Amino acid sequence: MSVDLGEAEAANELMRLAKAIARHNRLYHAEDDPEISDAEYDALVRRNAELEEAFPHLVREDSPSRTVGHEIAASPLSKVTHEVRMMSLDNAFSDDEVEDFVARVRRFLSLAEDEPVAMTAEDKIDGLSCSLRYEKGKLVLAATRGDGQVGENVTANVAHIDDIPQMLRGNVPDVFEVRGEVYMSKQDFAALNAAQEEAGGKLFANPRNAAAGSLRQKDDSVTAKRKLRFWAHGWGAASEVPGDTQMEVMQAIADWGLPISPDLRLCNSTAEMLQHYRSISERRPDLPYEIDGVVYKVDRLDWQKRLGFVAKAPRWAMAHKFPAERAETTLESIDIQVGRTGKLTPVGRLAPVLVGGVTVTNVTLHNRDEIARLGVRPGDRVVVQRAGDVIPQVVENLTRDEEREAFAFPDHCPVCGSEAVSEEGEVDVRCTGGLICKAQQFERLKHFVSRVALDIDGLGERTIADFLDRGWLDKGPGDIFRLHERKDDILALDGWKEKSVENLLASIEDRREPDAARLLFGLGIRHVGAVTARDLLKYFHSLPALRDAAQKARAGEEDAYAELTSIDGIGPAVVEALGDFFHEPHNVTVWEDILSEVTPPDYVVETTQSAVSGKTVVFTGKLETMSRDEAKAQAERLGAKASGSVSAKTDLLVAGPGAGSKLKKAAELGIEVTDEAGWAAIVDAAG
Repeated sequence: MSVDLGEAEAANELMRLAKAIARHNRLYHAEDDPEISDAEYDALVRRNAELEEAFPHLVREDSPSRTVGHEIAASPLSKVTHEVRMMSLDNAFSDDEVEDFVARVRRFLSLAEDEPVAMTAEDKIDGLSCSLRYEKGKLVLAATRGDGQVGENVTANVAHIDDIPQMLRGNVPDVFEVRGEVYMSKQDFAALNAAQEEAGGKLFANPRNAAAGSLRQKDDSVTAKRKLRFWAHGWGAASEVPGDTQMEVMQAIADWGLPISPDLRLCNSTAEMLQHYRSISERRPDLPYEIDGVVYKVDRLDWQKRLGFVAKAPRWAMAHKFPAERAETTLESIDIQVGRTGKLTPVGRLAPVLVGGVTVTNVTLHNRDEIARLGVRPGDRVVVQRAGDVIPQVVENLTRDEEREAFAFPDHCPVCGSEAVSEEGEVDVRCTGGLICKAQQFERLKHFVSRVALDIDGLGERTIADFLDRGWLDKGPGDIFRLHERKDDILALDGWKEKSVENLLASIEDRREPDAARLLFGLGIRHVGAVTARDLLKYFHSLPALRDAAQKARAGEEDAYAELTSIDGIGPAVVEALGDFFHEPHNVTVWEDILSEVTPPDYVVETTQSAVSGKTVVFTGKLETMSRDEAKAQAERLGAKASGSVSAKTDLLVAGPGAGSKLKKAAELGIEVTDEAGWAAIVDAAG
């Protein structure tokens, strides 16, 4: 699906996605009581990934792409910290995306176009992730994935699963964690629900929920009465890995007595991978268990190690999911919502319709141009698809040829009445009311105090709206830190007690020294998302230094502009947005007002100590053992700044074959130069 959105709309949608996915994660992983199907959940995650790819500067601190599963909250089972984190997988939904995945692997590893990239391919069973720790061949611990770092101890429960041996056979490493899925077959699921119905008990929605609910029992005798199965798909901590490839290790796991997928295959080309996907897809209805896709993994383990991980998922693996579903319904009305940046976003209200087992009532219409493209009006019959949004999208208007008046997109803000305009070259329509618009005031303050920004407890939506109505937050976020002056006024309000007011004020006081990147993100500067804010602070360390560079770049100082754009992920749009922000007097007033109330410490990044910690490193020429992205990632892990240009602030130039102007400039400036082997020695010395 294309991403035809403006930035403000994308930011709003990412916020809604983060909240919705977190909620569904909790229902799915922690409560075993999901409200939507796996395909519908994948649709939400898919849409989030598409938006983050199109708007990388808007990636949120609480982004679903940075989390795995759900934090283990109240549970009758004890907690287990995984020695090696249990990761999730990125998803693909088309052949093109699979080809892109293989191409990314090639680029990262700097492989020639004709060098084969062997991949394993296996069906992705729809179960509950589980890690089995064996020591000297004996099962000593079984744990669920949880949030990837901490899971639940289910050792007693898995003792009742016939597929999981208590002792492995053959020559087994001293420590080896087998990872896989606990699942329930279709036949056993039907039998369980029949028994539950007869006994008047709870019916499970699908085999995955039944497996999760059966495994996560405090009383393992309940687990014993339910037929659970297991198969392995990988491993975690290991004192020794029995092979150099994914296939070799998986075969060793099978030889030890653990089941693996009968459809695990080695594919030597993308065409073979896609052929195996289609073969499994065709046989899917007849399989004795539920699957939701096919997983591809780079076969060579040395390549897996080099590729490493990004956020919550490995770069060397991808889940190719099966398609989502569509349905037909009536578009009953179109509402206009105003976001914190003034963006007018149309949302369609639907006659309730069942799509993939979920009742849908809302649909995103994106913007004015999307409404015109689809020709939708209230009363139209539309086809909706839950394959890319927290609320579905319209994919077809079945009655656009009917004679009815076109929908009139408003030219004034529905909240404050100010003129609503679209800037040249943009599809977004924005309210010009700025801070006088209650919708923007409210949304900006809500964003500022949100968990991903300043994270101030006690200032919920109702409280912010109430305080705004009373004029207590008219000057902006700085007024939040002066609410202690209104303690008696707050106490006089309905619903507020001494303790709740004290808790609110204490939460505010706790943010007098906020994280600088969170504060910057919380200001809602255009193009400055959570990731961009961190990238900027990693480089400048303090907000005054960032402001100084932005103002100099805005004034036309080339060195300042070059310095900003040399930071990975920072392009001209971000530099222009920062310059414009600090050029506007009212923005500077808000900025200085906040900094008169808070003192953010210098931003510090946790890194490995090395010979280049705190230094600026530039890579140039052709790197022969790694890609440029891999080299920059290494530099950042070692505490260095990976810059794209040579200047007087550069400390080290790593020059490969073909180095040209950058090498010459480094020599002129007296900058230390090393080759790729020298860089590898620095990396090795840091461990």
